[in-house]
Amino acid sequence: MGGVGRRGWGVAAILLLGGLVVFSGCSVGSSAGSDPAGGQTDNGAIPKNSITGTATFKGSALAGATVILFDTNNNVIAQETTTDGSGNYSLTGLSDTGDVAEEYQLWAAKPGYGFYPGVGSGAKVVRWDYTGQFQGNGMTDAAIYFTVIDYVSLPKAPLTGANFIGYDGSNPRVTLAATGQQASYASGDDGALHKGVAWGVGRFSDNGDGTVTDTVTGLVWLKDGGCLPAATWATALTEVSGLRSGQCGLTDGTSAGQWRLPNLNELESLVDVSASGPALTPGNPFVGVSVGIYWSSTSYFGGDLGSPAAWAIRMDDGRYINDGVANSKAGATNGVWAVRGAGGGAVKLAATGYYDEPGQQVAGDDGSVQAGVPLTYPRFVDNENGTVTDTVTGLVWLKQANCIAGNWAEALAAVQSLASGQCGLTDGSAAGAWRMPNRNEMQSLEDRMENNQADFFDATYVWKLSGEPYQAPIFANFVGNEYYWTSTTDAADTSEAWAVFSCDYGVYDLAKASAGATLAVR
Repeated sequence: MGGVGRRGWGVAAILLLGGLVVFSGCSVGSSAGSDPAGGQTDNGAIPKNSITGTATFKGSALAGATVILFDTNNNVIAQETTTDGSGNYSLTGLSDTGDVAEEYQLWAAKPGYGFYPGVGSGAKVVRWDYTGQFQGNGMTDAAIYFTVIDYVSLPKAPLTGANFIGYDGSNPRVTLAATGQQASYASGDDGALHKGVAWGVGRFSDNGDGTVTDTVTGLVWLKDGGCLPAATWATALTEVSGLRSGQCGLTDGTSAGQWRLPNLNELESLVDVSASGPALTPGNPFVGVSVGIYWSSTSYFGGDLGSPAAWAIRMDDGRYINDGVANSKAGATNGVWAVRGAGGGAVKLAATGYYDEPGQQVAGDDGSVQAGVPLTYPRFVDNENGTVTDTVTGLVWLKQANCIAGNWAEALAAVQSLASGQCGLTDGSAAGAWRMPNRNEMQSLEDRMENNQADFFDATYVWKLSGEPYQAPIFANFVGNEYYWTSTTDAADTSEAWAVFSCDYGVYDLAKASAGATLAVR
């Protein structure tokens, strides 16, 4: 991994203020005559670029957001500023000369908010690895990724419209679908609560041209789930990218390049947990669907060298596959399904977070396509009352991740009795306000760029250069190598429930009599 993720910060001092890092002794170019590039002064001899934009929240100006500008050429925080009462900010005096064009990255921060940037021509929004800027947490260098505006400062090319939208959970970027569970197996379980957007009757619509539209997500699927030959992962990507009208019963006029292999979230969205053999809604119009394993386009994170494995789902019951054999890119031969479209249904799927590292680009994979609603940065807000808000989904989670454990029935009961005063809660919540997350809710916490999700949730990030803290653990004491219960029963074997393994964050079936941990959500 190149770029910022492997460089050090040239910062004189870093102060922590309410969860926000404030950089002091590093603001340059904000007054007349300053020159962060070390060239001539701003007297007209060398024109300088600028960046301007606005921060908003629910369509209104957001004042007091700090916008931080990092110079990737010189490995320094070049400037920082704060949005004014109208939500506007300006960064001036940016170098636009030299043998190598200056490349800047900027992001926004304000306690209580996550942000997603937007920009027009002249720059791009990217997710970038900043792991190398932080000390290890004592166990591993848990990865941390920023969502930034990346701007190359070319001569006479100032950047305008570098905007940031704030999210606090009351305006979530996505809304989760229901899992499909109908039967209830215990008080407070998925089948009793039916959380998420309901599917309604006739979820899948046969378009009569070899395609099926999912009215929940808006995605369009190849009707014949068994037409494309089972293949290794790379071959699967090639098969799908070459799919066109005239093949596999298609008469939809599509041409090669319009179809893709679904990412993990897209493939997961097909799963109806109330069904098995296959785990698809009964009465659906699909044909040829196997009960075997289907590839997703999402690699298992592998760092600089890439990964030899990709995520896959067993369509018999919806179990994730990540054993290094059945999901080996080169060694496993799995089913191939095709999808197209950008959604537009009642539910918008979140992106998995995965992106291709520099030098690891693979045409048509999740990292290159990055389908779905991108993730905010920072994503999680600590409410300072024992709860954490996910600004992507709007869900509020119990911060203390090791407080509730037991078998499935015991954990369900404990969550239903959870109230303020327990497990570090000071939020005023009463018994009955919390629930065990269903499969979709628990899985929604994923970030497929994390090699170990438990380490990421439990990591303390400290700047290498100054030793100052930047980010406290998102959850307190998130347990590694542990199965975290969901409230969703496995329809293929009702003595089992779906659980998420804390490290790889795969979804697996676990006997309800087994011991596990649980988060609580509301």
